[in-house]
Amino acid sequence: MNTSQTVVAVAQLAIAVAEPDANRQAAADAVAEAAAAGARLVVLPELCDSGYVFSGPEEARALAAPVAESQTLREWRALSVQYGIAIAGGFCELGDDGLVYNSAAVVAGDEILAVYRKAHLWDAEKLVFTPGDGPPPVVGLPFGRVALMICYDLEFPEWVRLAALGGADLIAAPVNWPAMPVPAGERPADVVRVQAEAGMNRVFIAVADRCRAERGVSWVGGTVIIGPDGYPLAGPVTADRQAVLAAPCDLAQARDKALSTRNDVLTDRRPALYGPVTR
Repeated sequence: MNTSQTVVAVAQLAIAVAEPDANRQAAADAVAEAAAAGARLVVLPELCDSGYVFSGPEEARALAAPVAESQTLREWRALSVQYGIAIAGGFCELGDDGLVYNSAAVVAGDEILAVYRKAHLWDAEKLVFTPGDGPPPVVGLPFGRVALMICYDLEFPEWVRLAALGGADLIAAPVNWPAMPVPAGERPADVVRVQAEAGMNRVFIAVADRCRAERGVSWVGGTVIIGPDGYPLAGPVTADRQAVLAAPCDLAQARDKALSTRNDVLTDRRPALYGPVTR
């Protein structure tokens, strides 16, 4: 493998709502598998400690924990130290303000480098969580710059562009993509959108979806690693099974935004013309 390449892994886990111990063990097993594959970063799914299909706000609150007291984050810190691997994943957070958030963190060594609260809430999430109001963080790791966002956030081009403008080489995206009908021969639209966004912004995107039907909800299983040309480097899985995918990524490629000798995806922008987009 080229020494300029970093192995990135994504884990598709069979998560069950209200079974945090089993969910944490599934995550730990996936981290160990990713590390054995040589990964420097592993991405875990959205809400991978609590599960997703809550009976209501009370159940989510009972499964949430403050960052400083989160058993999930303590375990990720220990796993990061044990295996020498950075971890990005989703967890159920009880804020210091008493509100419940759909959150994600980047952990490296014994440190929590960033905590992000999902800004764009999907469907019944609006009945359970408070939306975050901070931009996607971009953290510097020894091998590159990693941004963090969650699931439905990816469907807002402005949000992905914000991470690219923030200098991200790779966007780590924990997701729980609910299954939708897919025409024969087509990829799920969730995967297609992320491919387009990776290509439009010339960044790597690493998506960790989940599997196992939960209270009547099935999942895309769209776990995938996409390069800055918009094409998959590993996956998508698109099946109801656990998987750990890994791919070597030359993250420095994401710093070259040129499409041709005369075109660049960032410097060709004309923000003065885009006013209506922010209204």
